[in-house]
Amino acid sequence: MNEALFTANNLWMLIATVFVFIMHLGFASLEAGLVQRKNTVNILFKNVMIIAIGLLTYFIMGFNLMYPGMNEGGFFGFSGFGLSMPEGDAGAIGYADGHYTYWTDFIFQGMFAATAATIVSGAVAERIKLNSFLVFATVFVAICYPITGMWKWGGGWLNAAGFYDFAGSTLVHAVGGWAALASILLLGSRKGKYTADGIKPIPGHSMPLAALGVFMLWFGWFGFNGGSVLSADPVAVSLVFVTTCLAAAAGAVAAFFTSYLLFKSHDLSMVLNGILGGLVGITAGADLMSPMEAIIIGAIAGVIIPFSVITFDKLKLDDPVGATSVHLMCGLWGTLAVGIFGSKAGLGQLWVQLYGTLAIGAFTFAFAFGLMYLLKITIGIRVSEEEEEKGLDVAEHEMHAYGESMESSMAHYQLSVK
Repeated sequence: MNEALFTANNLWMLIATVFVFIMHLGFASLEAGLVQRKNTVNILFKNVMIIAIGLLTYFIMGFNLMYPGMNEGGFFGFSGFGLSMPEGDAGAIGYADGHYTYWTDFIFQGMFAATAATIVSGAVAERIKLNSFLVFATVFVAICYPITGMWKWGGGWLNAAGFYDFAGSTLVHAVGGWAALASILLLGSRKGKYTADGIKPIPGHSMPLAALGVFMLWFGWFGFNGGSVLSADPVAVSLVFVTTCLAAAAGAVAAFFTSYLLFKSHDLSMVLNGILGGLVGITAGADLMSPMEAIIIGAIAGVIIPFSVITFDKLKLDDPVGATSVHLMCGLWGTLAVGIFGSKAGLGQLWVQLYGTLAIGAFTFAFAFGLMYLLKITIGIRVSEEEEEKGLDVAEHEMHAYGESMESSMAHYQLSVK
């Protein structure tokens, strides 16, 4: 490996890291747009804290849980707290076949770590206690996400079995989706969502914010998937860009037609989630698929979205942003698609994909359910009906997202210093 190629590889990985960081802006904007105005500050606060918590916990223990440097095929490993840069070239051109440095490896993977908890934040929006959520996010990102990540990406037992997940349809998105589902079950629905007269829609307050968030996520996915090539290989990276984009586009179009047939309206939220569904669906096999296969995978994900939203509503599982439909259902589909399409397709691979994603799902759901239940019986997880009615911006932050924010903040400051 020569110095010029090493520099090019490492530079691309750092650029991809910046793209993935921008995805957190996308999640924040999307979730803010899809909640009610009175809960905007609260959802933004959670998104800000999640990336900070994710990076710190990944530094303290997550990275060494996920990449313990153990022998192939294990279930658990841990190589100590904090980071320790290998000496000399071992942490630079001698690291990862000269594709990137030790520090680049950490910061790229660290950007992925908080994403799973961000998925949960949208699903439990508008009724969860802030402090309870932050405790949940801290423990979940520090322990659960790295353990299942190690099973594949860290050389664990699923990697040895042949399970394939290129950039995280299961290891990031379905993991977040399973945690979201467990949390919704324990938390319950928003007040007034499911009534004796049927399901009452609770629309978000800003579709422009939601649309902006989806475009930011689509943009960031170039780094999410393109960076997962783990080098600047020109053919591999460009193929991943093409399959990622085509799947997103197909997801949008398929969700557009499907939602119109179901609801007889042009629902922007369904199209936006169709884009995200296509992106989640292609993520497991973006490097394996032809352009046409990517279109098929994205289109099926786009069809899944409206039917999944309807099904979760019929089950009275309230998800304000559709995170379970996008990240759980399309994450499962994308993982299974590796065994159906692309260069690894076959019954044997399909079986490995199925039991791999179910194993990760069972562990994640049990961990998240147990953790959220422990919080429920100790410090509580749900705000009071009065706080929910008032809105969490005022109840937990004593400010408003628009207009009154500065006056409210100044009044709160003046009271606190008296």
